[in-house]
Amino acid sequence: MEPHVLEVLDLHKVYSNGVYALRGLSFVVKKGEIYGLIGPNGSGKTTTLRIIAGLVKPTKGLIRIAGFDIVKKPEITKQYIGYLPEEADVYYRLTGLEHIEFYAKLYGLDSEAVEYGVKLSGLGDRLYDEAGTYSKGMKRRLLLAITLMRKPMLAILDEPTSGLDVQASLKVRDIIKQFVRESSSSVVISSHNMLEIEYLANRIGLIYKGKLVFEGAPADVLKKTNSSNLEEAFVKIIESSGVENGFDHESTYT
Repeated sequence: MEPHVLEVLDLHKVYSNGVYALRGLSFVVKKGEIYGLIGPNGSGKTTTLRIIAGLVKPTKGLIRIAGFDIVKKPEITKQYIGYLPEEADVYYRLTGLEHIEFYAKLYGLDSEAVEYGVKLSGLGDRLYDEAGTYSKGMKRRLLLAITLMRKPMLAILDEPTSGLDVQASLKVRDIIKQFVRESSSSVVISSHNMLEIEYLANRIGLIYKGKLVFEGAPADVLKKTNSSNLEEAFVKIIESSGVENGFDHESTYT
């Protein structure tokens, strides 16, 4: 049986100041799946993504990429993972194309990957302009194309449409959909935009106070919580008294 692309098992993270970021988080991501992580600020979403990307060490727990333990084999993250943090930015004096070519050389990629990055960005002739002249949406599309052009087995995207207007957000979502369709790779995405997660994700996981308190396909979440949209479902789950005490997955929502 082919292993899951990503397995997160009993993940804990306690920072040196005693703050608990994660408390026994577990979930899996399948091949070709877009998995959405949602939760309020401070719930542990970004910490989870940074641990998966190999940038932060867990206090306890296991993370496997394609069956490999990334703590024991940290090189696996470089081989199989593409990570785009929310705060990523461009080099203002380089053109968009120079960005793509630079990272292709850094990753050891061929001209075909460069062409794929150009296509994914959708920037056309603007690729010949300095990135400092780009709108925020154009910068994000360029950074996303760079992250995805080597077709990583798992792409980790932290708030990829944060601060973007509706039109720019739609273009970013289309790039993500196109990438998964063409590569059969998997994506873990965190977002505060429930509409975005509802549109993109095959399954979602709701993190609250470092724990996974709900998981399922968006339609299943709506049905389970008797909600008309994910925002309503989100509020019902967070406000449920069961969340405070470990969350009862059989809770009833009205």
